[in-house]
Amino acid sequence: MMSKSIQDNWERIQERVVHACDLTGRKQNDVRVVVVSKKQLPELVAEAAECGIRCFGENKVQEAAAKIPLCPDDLEWHLVGHLQSNKTRAAVELFDMIHSIDSTRLLEKVNSMSAEVGRTIPVLLQVNVSGEISKSGLAPEEVPAVLDASAHCMNVDLVGLMTIPPFTPDPADAGPVFARLREWRDVWRDEYGISLEELSMGMSYDFEIAIQEGATRIRVGTALFGERR
Repeated sequence: MMSKSIQDNWERIQERVVHACDLTGRKQNDVRVVVVSKKQLPELVAEAAECGIRCFGENKVQEAAAKIPLCPDDLEWHLVGHLQSNKTRAAVELFDMIHSIDSTRLLEKVNSMSAEVGRTIPVLLQVNVSGEISKSGLAPEEVPAVLDASAHCMNVDLVGLMTIPPFTPDPADAGPVFARLREWRDVWRDEYGISLEELSMGMSYDFEIAIQEGATRIRVGTALFGERR
């Protein structure tokens, strides 16, 4: 039976998305929700799927490998956490999109592993806009080299960018980080002729701000499942 709290939380998330879109004249369909299910049981994923949710995000390849076979088989899975090089082959077999490419070497490894398994996988570059030492991601000045390399990678489809802002008590403080990513995207899109249409930014506490700054994918976990135990 579907958890009433999950259903209610999903409705509230959708209301928040609609409100944020209305503030900037965007359509709800412009924003897709990736429900982050790390450390959640397959049973809870199945309950969330009963609400109509189809896209889930995992942080670790090993956890996803154990969980995905136990979940409904019509779901879309995204890797939103850091990808270790030695987990690349498993990642390209498990996931429908990777949000966390943070080096030319990793991009090329994903490309070669995707070629081996006979697929092309959409990927995002993770950009450390704020320069936090504790965060993974490319510094903005490192991104052009990866964009150059992507032209030679036929088994990855570079579709956009991802970032994680510093946590602050006021979600509005994340706005300049999101805006900067969008601005860099526009510059790189013009310089390299790559659409980079996807902007994966915003989580449970700040996704309204991200939507107002152009997010096309938001990543929510706590807002749906509650605080992890």
